[in-house]
Amino acid sequence: MDISLLQDYARLIVEAGVNPDKGQAVMVYAELDQPDFVRMVVKSLYEHGVSEVILRWEDSQCRRLDYTYVEEGILSKPKPWMAPRLEWQVENLPATLYLESTPPDIFDGLDSEKIARAEGAIRKFAKPFRDRREGKHQWCIATVPSIGWARKVFPGVSDSEAVERLWSAILAACYVDGKSVENWKRIQGNFDRRAGILNGHQFQSLHYQASNGTDFTIGLIPNSIFEGGESRDLSNRAFQANLPSEELFITPKKGVAEGLLVATRPLLTHTGALIDGFSIRFHEGKAVEWHAEKGQRDLNLLIATDEGAAYIGECALVPFSSPINQSGLLYYSTIFDENAGCHFALGAGYNDTIVGYDKMTLDELHALGVNDSTIHEDFVVGCADLEITGTTAEGRRIPVFSKGEWCF
Repeated sequence: MDISLLQDYARLIVEAGVNPDKGQAVMVYAELDQPDFVRMVVKSLYEHGVSEVILRWEDSQCRRLDYTYVEEGILSKPKPWMAPRLEWQVENLPATLYLESTPPDIFDGLDSEKIARAEGAIRKFAKPFRDRREGKHQWCIATVPSIGWARKVFPGVSDSEAVERLWSAILAACYVDGKSVENWKRIQGNFDRRAGILNGHQFQSLHYQASNGTDFTIGLIPNSIFEGGESRDLSNRAFQANLPSEELFITPKKGVAEGLLVATRPLLTHTGALIDGFSIRFHEGKAVEWHAEKGQRDLNLLIATDEGAAYIGECALVPFSSPINQSGLLYYSTIFDENAGCHFALGAGYNDTIVGYDKMTLDELHALGVNDSTIHEDFVVGCADLEITGTTAEGRRIPVFSKGEWCF
């Protein structure tokens, strides 16, 4: 891979992705797959002026061994050092960077119920700390190839060729060409223009319809806004939470959703389970019926994670002509596959899409309709003939998508 392109990608992650302040600490989570690139990113962070980089190496193969051999009671019990570490993050608010490369099939053959229960227990423990940090720091999720992930996306070729192809696909999806930061500034203009149009209408609901059976209406929260591209924390610091990103998203109103959603791409859950060929029917906002050709048990577990897991926390708009979709690749990675088309997320909503959220308590936000859950799992429903119509409070119906594409 061209070293200059990797340097440009590292620059993009640092300057547009996590975008730390001078003198701010940064936590970096990375697996062992691309140590040279991780060092490149760390060097770029220090050259950017951060005070320190706290690097946490992880290894998915060892995690597989943990889930194979360690008793569930031990896996589910928070370790004594977890609370002090999480409290330090709340008090010091380091910027956070996740460099993901976990192979999608790393947990194949293991007890998915055991994994779901163990991870659910740790997520529940960490959630109060996460809630206290929300909106107060910058964070970014980006990806690098691993051999296992590359093999899944590009089967039938050598490991080295598969990794090279995956690197090329990642860089192309992130518009890395030597001027990636400048490219994202231009792309942000498109996000801002469309968000301005959507927010100007202040839609009360969105209706989705497609020939595959999707026929679904979801309610929106008054004074909520669509966001896309860069996000801003409460200190008005800009950051790119996901690299890549093609979406404009909003937090819908819990309890106001009716009809059927048919998924058009597989869902790879946070526990490593692959769910495919599935649909979910909602009534009064809640999932009441669901079927999957593959991963039915895992879909059952996902929706039963907690009370909020059966409700929708995010509604995102992505054109069918998205470069990620046009690549023809199935990435087996949510950060890519969710950007192949319009999608929803089961679980937690985003507080920062509510105007004035920083002046509200969590209870007040939940009362407005922001869903609360320990999970946030995106699934794609976008397709070539998807029609989306927005309805305003005055009853005006305005086309938003036609034949899978923006109407404006």
